[in-house]
Amino acid sequence: MPEFRPSKLQGVVEIYPKVFRDERGYFFESYRQDWFDELGIAIQWKQDNQSYSQKGTIRGLHFQRPPHAQAKLVRVVQGKVLDVVVDLRKGSETYGQSHSVILNAEEQNLLYVPAGFAHGFSVLEDAVFLYKCSEYYHFPSEGGIRWDDPELQIDWMVDQPIISEKDQKWPTLAEFTQESEGGF
Repeated sequence: MPEFRPSKLQGVVEIYPKVFRDERGYFFESYRQDWFDELGIAIQWKQDNQSYSQKGTIRGLHFQRPPHAQAKLVRVVQGKVLDVVVDLRKGSETYGQSHSVILNAEEQNLLYVPAGFAHGFSVLEDAVFLYKCSEYYHFPSEGGIRWDDPELQIDWMVDQPIISEKDQKWPTLAEFTQESEGGF
């Protein structure tokens, strides 16, 4: 079994699979349904995504609104990223709080992100990023929170961020909270 490291945000779990290394290279299981059974998470993955991003890029903070909200299982196959989640679940004791972990190809660690969180990452080394989603991408349900919202106090560990025009226009957490009447 891998090592599971729960975060301070309920449901967010970092997963360290067993990596078998020898003179040929390495082997590891990057996903097994019984891991999620062990955690008590009933999940069915519907979509796999892959992106490449150059060092300095920030993607996020993204989410999909219910009924198309997505849980994600994210990992890096090349490079290194700072992965960040923000709790947007209405009534959650940790609403508006963030959690970040470094995901990298060397450790092969993964992060499980339940539905109800905004998700993003900054690229610390050119990276290939993979993620499973529990729901299909649904453009009308797409949303986001400003990556640089001072209320979130996220240190993205990037000096001169490369950010899409869309990601620069998302509302702040306070604006989102007001618009959504306290989350979703």
